[in-house]
Amino acid sequence: MEIRHYMQEDEEKVVELWNRSCVVDTIDVRRFRRQAILDENFDVELSWVAEENDRILGFIYGTKRKFPYLERGLEPERGWINVLFVDPAYWRQGIGGKLLNICEAELQRRGCKSLTLGAYSPNYFFPGVDSVNYLQAVEFFKKHGYLAQDQHYSMGKNLHGYRLSEETQQKKREAEEKGYRFIAFNYSYTLELLEFLRREFGGGWKRNALIAMQNETAEDVIQLVLNREGNICGFCMRAIDGNPMRFGPIGIGKKERNAGIGGILLEVQCAEMCKKGIYRMYFVTTDDPGRRYYERHGLEVFRTFTRYEKQI
Repeated sequence: MEIRHYMQEDEEKVVELWNRSCVVDTIDVRRFRRQAILDENFDVELSWVAEENDRILGFIYGTKRKFPYLERGLEPERGWINVLFVDPAYWRQGIGGKLLNICEAELQRRGCKSLTLGAYSPNYFFPGVDSVNYLQAVEFFKKHGYLAQDQHYSMGKNLHGYRLSEETQQKKREAEEKGYRFIAFNYSYTLELLEFLRREFGGGWKRNALIAMQNETAEDVIQLVLNREGNICGFCMRAIDGNPMRFGPIGIGKKERNAGIGGILLEVQCAEMCKKGIYRMYFVTTDDPGRRYYERHGLEVFRTFTRYEKQI
């Protein structure tokens, strides 16, 4: 068996092996290419395959930022193990350990002191490790010194026949009587929205809205709340990765967070999705407080991920 760096001609073989190994998270070549190979920080020197007799048995790629990511910058002491998988027919033969060791060593050589599994922004495949569907991965990474951190939840809701409840309609009327307005985005709010998102939530949220504006989809995917003065105080978006069902992010400005408008905005976005024939909404990750909040609005957890880190 040979361990060598990934090459372009490996693309289809790696994706085929991915789909036999990560059976709950199958992908196609286009998604692999978009989120991995075409990520600005992808580096073949941090990507390896295990090969025997022209057959790829395993694959790993790690990341250390070469380009700053918004306000996070380069995060010079941080690295990621984005993906690691081995042909199930060759499990427990040391292939995964060899791939992990060589990737960790190169990340350490480049100055990384902390490694995270998945959870690489903006192009992560996994927000952590799914211990239900990949129990063997949990055992493997614990064996190699990775420690569990916080949990994150993927949640969703069926929107077939969805409509605003009487309670939500009443809350919306009361909020409107106080001067709030719930509207779809239009381009007259472009600069105000971008500044609101940067100030209240950071560059990642601004980036999502900016891409939608550039792609001319913002009027379709963004809902706003205006306060009594007519200024933006709330924001909700969907389809940040191009999938029309993907919900979020959603947020209310600090000064208005006790006004009860966040839940109304969430329900308004769900109603707009249903009108467009989008009968399922979901998001990939939220924390424990977020889970409890969304459960009050009828969402259910469909996957649980644990973030794992290792100090090297």
